[in-house]
Amino acid sequence: MREQISLVERIQAQLQVLQESLVAHQAEMAEAVTETAAVRESGNLGLTLFVFALAIFLGVELITKVPSQLHTPLMSGSNAISGITIVGALIAMQNVSGFAAVTLGLLAVITATVNVVGGYLVTDRMLGMFKSKKGGQ
Repeated sequence: MREQISLVERIQAQLQVLQESLVAHQAEMAEAVTETAAVRESGNLGLTLFVFALAIFLGVELITKVPSQLHTPLMSGSNAISGITIVGALIAMQNVSGFAAVTLGLLAVITATVNVVGGYLVTDRMLGMFKSKKGGQ
């Protein structure tokens, strides 16, 4: 009988050691997850800034090389892209919190909306120049 009690006590002691080890590992995992999240956020910011700078240089090169005959089709494509920007900014504003993030999202929506409306007005005016005049008007 004493051997059974001794065996139960040893098992309980081993369980206690395992439980302490598990708590220590959980704390280490929580710390590792926090460090990983911090690294991931900083990596995303760097990648985002790189893509933004690359888009600026690419946009400048592209716009300076466009002949005047392609301006109207390019404007239509630009309007479509700005429409996508509006949708993306609205989705981004829905998923963020904080005054600065919401303000930047609202600024993106306003700027893209002005670009879309202005682009369609310019395109309409340019296409109007190619319409034939009826009755000598």
